[in-house]
Amino acid sequence: MIPLSIDERQLRECDLTIAEIAKYLSPKPYSSQEFIHHMGEYLTQHAKDTRSVVLAAYQHQVPIFVPAFSDCSAGFGLVHHQWKSPECHLTIDSVRDFRQLTQCKLASTYTGLVTIGGGVPKNFAQDTVVAAELLGFETSMHKYSIQITVADERDGGLSGSTLREAHSWGKVDKKVEQMVFAEATLAFPLVAGYVYGKNNWQERKARCLARLFCSSQVPLAYT
Repeated sequence: MIPLSIDERQLRECDLTIAEIAKYLSPKPYSSQEFIHHMGEYLTQHAKDTRSVVLAAYQHQVPIFVPAFSDCSAGFGLVHHQWKSPECHLTIDSVRDFRQLTQCKLASTYTGLVTIGGGVPKNFAQDTVVAAELLGFETSMHKYSIQITVADERDGGLSGSTLREAHSWGKVDKKVEQMVFAEATLAFPLVAGYVYGKNNWQERKARCLARLFCSSQVPLAYT
């Protein structure tokens, strides 16, 4: 096996590309989903390699939410954007993320969760049930939930909190929940390969949930 290395120049190119995308957007709050949608739009015009999760999600209208968006390489690009445009810049609105993710829950007959690891994304996804009820909607718990993690519940961290704990808050149905204590790069390919091999996806209609937010995602021309 050849060890993989990270090229610092490629990371810097990623940071500056994020800043370039931000420069073309109106200076206002965006959810991470809205900004990532524009990242996919940018890639349709400028991608050097089309093997991209962000590009594929854009093409198939699959929303991607990153509630802790600043805590990644893309966050450096937005810091650069705000530094260069101190009086006129965009921001990432995590509350808007939470609301839009709740809209996805409300637009679905039922929902299920597959969580790799944990942390902020896990909590946001689970909490859509509570948020929907708080807004006055009758909704169901997530019908099923699977979590793959190596975290231990004894340290009190969110990645290690069990799905039974989530059930106590009315978020997850404990009848169909499974904690898988395993290394993700080993366990998840096995799960994904099994699901893909069942071929049920071939008859399933695409949900295209990103269309729920299309009014706020006006196409731009990147030059």
